[in-house]
This record gives sequence, C-alpha cells and structure tokens, in this order.
Amino acid sequence: MKSISNKLASMLLVAGATLGTAAHAVQDLPGGPAVKQLNLAPPVTRIAEEQHFLHWMMLIICTVIFIAVFAVMFYSIWKHRKSKGAKAANFHESVTVEVIWTIVPFIIVILMALPATKVLVAQKDTTNADLTVKATGYQWKWGYDYLSGEGEGLSFISTLDVAQRQMSNSGDVSQAPNDYLFKVDNPLVVPVNKKVRVITTANDVIHSFMVPSFGIKQDAIPGFVRDTWFRAEKIGDYYGQCAELCGKEHAYMPIHVKVLSAEDYSKWVEGEKKKADAKKDDPSKVWTLTDLVARGEKVYGANCAACHQANGKGAGPIKALDGSPVVLGPTADMMHAVLEGRANGAMPSWKQLSDTDLAAVVTFAKNHWSNKTGTMVQPAEFVAARGGKFPEGGGAAAPAAATPAPAAAPASAGATAAASANGPFQIFFETGKSDLGPEAQAEAKRAADYWNAHKDGKIALSGFVDSTGSADVNAELAKKRAQAVAKVLTDNGVAADRIELRKPETVTAGAGDDRQARRVDVVAAQ
Repeated sequence: MKSISNKLASMLLVAGATLGTAAHAVQDLPGGPAVKQLNLAPPVTRIAEEQHFLHWMMLIICTVIFIAVFAVMFYSIWKHRKSKGAKAANFHESVTVEVIWTIVPFIIVILMALPATKVLVAQKDTTNADLTVKATGYQWKWGYDYLSGEGEGLSFISTLDVAQRQMSNSGDVSQAPNDYLFKVDNPLVVPVNKKVRVITTANDVIHSFMVPSFGIKQDAIPGFVRDTWFRAEKIGDYYGQCAELCGKEHAYMPIHVKVLSAEDYSKWVEGEKKKADAKKDDPSKVWTLTDLVARGEKVYGANCAACHQANGKGAGPIKALDGSPVVLGPTADMMHAVLEGRANGAMPSWKQLSDTDLAAVVTFAKNHWSNKTGTMVQPAEFVAARGGKFPEGGGAAAPAAATPAPAAAPASAGATAAASANGPFQIFFETGKSDLGPEAQAEAKRAADYWNAHKDGKIALSGFVDSTGSADVNAELAKKRAQAVAKVLTDNGVAADRIELRKPETVTAGAGDDRQARRVDVVAAQ
C-alpha cells in the first residue's frame, strides 16, 4: 500500500510539473542560466574556456581510470569465481607492481596539476588592467565604483528591479520573464576585449561576486580587499549572483554585466558623466518641502521599497516606516539610521548616497503615508552629520519656504529640547537616572496638556537606550523612565488606559553624546 501511495504521489508531482510548464514556458536566459542546464555556462572569456577544458579533461581522465580499475576488478571476480573451481593464489608483495602503481598515479596527478596550476596563476594575475572597478556587497545589492581607466569616477548602486521583487512577494510568478530575479536598475557596464580588474569588499557581511560566463567567483569580505579579473570577448548581457549566503534577501542580489563595444562604451561613459554632473547638487541649497518629497520618493523607490515596501508597512522582521517612532521622532535618530545602518547590518548604511538624496528620502518618509509631520531635512544637515554633528532634540523642522533653522544649542543633562506645540514631545533624563528633572517635568506637563486637549486616540511612550553596556540594565532603565513619564501624564489628568508603554528601541549615540539614548518620546500610537 505504501509503495502504491508513493507512486501516486510521484505521478501527481510529474503531472503538476507538466501543467506548470504548459502554463508558463520558461526559456533560456542568454548570458545566464539555461533550462535543463547540465554543463557549465557558455564561456565568453579565455579563463572560462580554460576552466571548461580542465573540467572535461579531468572528467575524462577520472572516467577512464574508473572504467579501467573496475573492469579489471570485475573481470577478476568473474574469471576467478569459486563456481569455476578457481583457487586463491598465495603470493607475497611484488616490488615492481608497487613501484608501478605508485609512479603511474603520481605522473597522472602531475599531468593534471600542470594545466590547472597554469590557469590558477592566470586567474590571479590582475596586473595591467585597462579598467578597475570596485564591487562592494551590501545587504542586499551591489555598489560599483570605477576607480581607474575610462569611466573613472563613476559610481552607482545596482539593485534588483522593484517590479520583480514585488512579483516574488506576491507569490504569483506565472508571468515571470526570462530574466526573473536577474533584472537590475543599474548593470555593471564594461568594454569588450578589455582587461577588467574587479576589487571586491563588503559593507556588512561576507558576499561573493560570481559571473559563471566569465569564470570568476571572488568573496567580498568586510574590512578586506580581494580582486579578480576578466576580459569578455563577446558583446552581450551576462548574469551572476551573490554566491555566499548573506542573509534572508540573499536570493535578491543579482549581478548583471553589460559588455559593450569600445565605441558604445565610450558613449555610455560620456552619458553617465553628464548624468552625474547633472545630479551634483549644491549641499548649501535650500530646498522646499514639496521638491524634497518628490525627489525622496524616487530615492525611496530605488533603494528602500524592496524591504520596507512601497506602502511603508515593512514585511516580517523589516520594521514599518509608516507610523514608526523613529520616523516620527527626532530627526537625528533617522539620520543616524540611514548613515550608520541598524540591527547589525540588517539595515545597511546608505552613506554612499548623496547628501541631497539622504535629505530627500528622510523628508519623504517623515511626510508620506500617515507620517504628516511637516519635518524637513536640508542637505547641509547631512553634510554636518557626516562630520559627527547631528541635530539636537526633535520637533518640527522649519517651514518649507523658510531657510534652515539654526542648530540648537547643546542642552545640559536633564534638559529637554523644545517640542512643537503638537509634539512629538521628547523628555530627556540625566545619565543613569529615571527621575525627571525640572525641565523634563515641564515638558511632560506640556505633553499632558496637549493630550488632555486631544482625548481621541491612545498615546505611545517609546523609550530609547544606547547599544553599549548591559542590554538588560539599559532596558530596565528605559522602562522605569517611561513609567515615570506615564505617572506625570496620569497625575495631570491623562487616563491611564490611553497610555501604551512600548519596548525600548536601541539607538547609537552620536559623536560621544548619549543624549538621544536618554529620552522618552510621547507620540500618538499608530
């Protein structure tokens, strides 16, 4: 009965696979994987051709040895079987035989090692490159910087096509194109018949840069520099993937290399440099809120939507931006997040973006979906942040048509930055303490007055802690601080059932100032 069930299950699987194939016929991707591919990818570099030769040469040698050894063994078993009256021979070692079966394998190994060593040495010879590109692995995308050669100075991020990521998230891949999960917004472009050196490194965890058609695979390790090279001999599009398990988005980290003729490559370089020049913004320029949000929407779609979703709701462990305490809280917190990353690299650093793009995407997040804060960040603030000077406190930014507000003066321990009339309210504590000082008491009372005047909706108290020291001690301290703020609110007439105490969030103190980790935010619960 069990065998019959297994056979029926197998038949159903075959039938399902057949129907699935009929519903959506998958075709080969030129320069990428092929349907029912059994051999290595078609080579387009000399190194890849040599690898093919080594593969088949060694496979043939091993097959011949296998057939020869087992043929002799089976012949001996058959010829000298007991049923034919064969008698076991009684003999001792033969020096001649032992010398032969030692020397012959040694010669075979040497003959196999010589061409393999030649190819291996050639693979590592990255000298005299016509073009040098640095490939930096991020979770989960690639950054390309043209370091020398034609195109020097160009730099961009290559990310999986948003539409294909959305298709994967939907689970409906019945209309998936042949380049499904291989299409990117910015491919790596190189000239044909030119030696391209690829320097690999990583920003967070170990990645691996692999393009099978080129015969290259080089790990990208944080804090280390590795290199490889290729010389593509055919014009076309060639694909690869990160070949090192680098996290949950590992499958969404494709590599697309576009090989152009020398003439077309020169035109591409010229066009990209014009685009780069056009994108160069004066960081001292004062932007309007409308223009920043419009630009930020494009930056978000290209870099953030793949994880946080177009609706800002996040997915799984990816936190939502819509209604996020970090987005609704002080500007400095979000600036730290985009410049430094979060959660041990689960959210990568975006410091490779321009100051204008960073200001735009932060402004967009703070003024999109339900996040109608009115807060605006100017590029000049990110210029200062890169130097370690972040805005103090929170509250709304300057109005859209106004010039950037001057940086707030450093506050003393226990003081609170001024919040806008309708929040968010930030209450700051002294280092290591959970009782409110006079100014913090005053700020908490202002929050109570506001929420007493707005009796609809709940209130969230979000504590923050620094990532250093004891996590348990810091979390308990943050809890006590939130409870202290809640007591002030209830003592001033706010109903206790309206108050939610949320789990404290970890922030990174900026430029040696842990003030942002000594606060409790009072915001509307989402």
